[in-house]
Amino acid sequence: MRLSRLAGALALLCAASVPSACTGSDAAPDSLVTRADERGALTVGIRFDQPGLSERTLDGRFVGFDVDVAKYIAGELGVDAEDITWKETTASRRETDITSGAVDLVVATYSITDAREQQVAFAGPYFHTGQDLLVRLTSSEITGPDTLDGRKLCAVTKSTSAQQVKERFSRAVELIEYPRYPDCVTALLAGQVDAVTTDAVILAGYAAQNPELLKVVGEPFSTERYGVGLRKGDTDGVARINEAIQKMIDTGTWDESLVRNIGPSGYALPPPPEVTQR
Repeated sequence: MRLSRLAGALALLCAASVPSACTGSDAAPDSLVTRADERGALTVGIRFDQPGLSERTLDGRFVGFDVDVAKYIAGELGVDAEDITWKETTASRRETDITSGAVDLVVATYSITDAREQQVAFAGPYFHTGQDLLVRLTSSEITGPDTLDGRKLCAVTKSTSAQQVKERFSRAVELIEYPRYPDCVTALLAGQVDAVTTDAVILAGYAAQNPELLKVVGEPFSTERYGVGLRKGDTDGVARINEAIQKMIDTGTWDESLVRNIGPSGYALPPPPEVTQR
């Protein structure tokens, strides 16, 4: 009898359109929050090739600051690290991976821009950096983006980094594109290009791998705010991720991860960002 009365009361609540009484969550049915709650698992898009940020090791582990951020967010949504499926994404695929549902969220050095916000939603930012140049250690003549006229500059396909250099600083620079950052770094080491451009924190990881051959110029010329990408319109997901990022910062976990993963590269670690409600 008691169970019958309880079932009847729950039915009345559902009929009164109280979603939390029926689903266990007050988030929208298609929200990241609801998917995490119902499945107990998440698919996260990351890069597999960025030392210090997100990298798949030879033994199959995923390590780096972005990986730690993704794990922390998942944990705050009730998903254990072992229940995360890591999916490789690239600069040219991030929006498609989100909008197609191939991933639930993207944590992949994903700069928040107005153009991207036309297609996806962003939580954060969780990190600030700036665009810079990676050059050979012997390249003393390249001191900034305005010294690249007549030289070959490499960036990954569909990134805005190289085009920004051409439009703002060196119109006579020759732009070279490759699908991945390691391809650009290999071309730089082989003398096929003169510089690689993207965010300084990314470049620092590659410089740390080849300190006797490569260096970061050290003159950032943009401000990049890394956000967590998710489906457009998911206000519940954005709010919960922002709460998770803020908690990671407040507990000191954010700083610990940054020091452990990025500190060895020699990159000047920035203070925590101000997490904004978008």
